[in-house]
Amino acid sequence: MHAFMEAYSAVNLAFLLKGLWITIEVSVISIIFSYVLGGILGLIRYLNVRYLSALVGVVIDVIRNLPLLLMFFVYFGLPNLGIRLGILPSSILALTVFESAMIAEIIRGGIVSIDKGQMEGARANGLSYWQAMRYIILPQAQVRMIPALVSQFISLIKDTSLATIIMLPEMMYHAQIIYGQNTNYIIPMFVALAGMYFVVCYTLSIISRKLEKKLA
Repeated sequence: MHAFMEAYSAVNLAFLLKGLWITIEVSVISIIFSYVLGGILGLIRYLNVRYLSALVGVVIDVIRNLPLLLMFFVYFGLPNLGIRLGILPSSILALTVFESAMIAEIIRGGIVSIDKGQMEGARANGLSYWQAMRYIILPQAQVRMIPALVSQFISLIKDTSLATIIMLPEMMYHAQIIYGQNTNYIIPMFVALAGMYFVVCYTLSIISRKLEKKLA
């Protein structure tokens, strides 16, 4: 118990909260970018554009089957190609690319799940293909996508911990610094990390449930 009290000193907690802010910052930016890019890729896959959809499908399959250590390549590999990125941009880029592939399949699957009769009915009532997609298909598909998207976003938040390999100063990195000074702090730090991840992810789950009810 004494180790817990010492580990949770004001200085250590403030240091952890700085890491939490970085985690949230990277997560929010990556979620926005990956949702936009994943939406574009998913739509291309759904539209079955000749050659392009097949190419996008190959890229998505490759990325989905790679480990998220892709950020290691982004940070250490791209400089060999003349592209140098800082730790924060490298983390965001790697997370965005990886999560976009996952989200693209979620979005494609969401659109496919809508009965074809919805499109046929919309076209029969005078709507163009894109009008039907915008006003009829996508709104329904979006509601069905919410649980899967939120699960993926929660995974993204937890995956930020892997950025410690390129020394992103997020929660896990800060915790490692703290318990690196005193090994008695290892368990208290992991308890604190678990609590922080739970609060962030559970908050996102609550928001998603309210959003799903509102849009249903």
